[in-house]
Amino acid sequence: MTVYIDPPTWPGHGRMWSHLISDSSYEELHAFAASIGCPPRAFERDHYDIPAARYADAVAAGAVEVSSREVVRLLTASGLRRPKGRPA
Repeated sequence: MTVYIDPPTWPGHGRMWSHLISDSSYEELHAFAASIGCPPRAFERDHYDIPAARYADAVAAGAVEVSSREVVRLLTASGLRRPKGRPA
């Protein structure tokens, strides 16, 4: 059970964002996100959006740094991927 984060390279709302995911369960992901003070509203389908200013906090708490491509690969391999337009 591991939580992963990609670099903050995704623009939105005047900031850059990372994606925080789990390779095993949403429960693990929600627990980790709560432990670093991430609000529930930051959860989107299969990941949490983490602002660049909080990236180091997530890594310090144990999130493993991976590429954005690896995030998609890990989510798909785990069966947790929920693309837009597909029901939860």
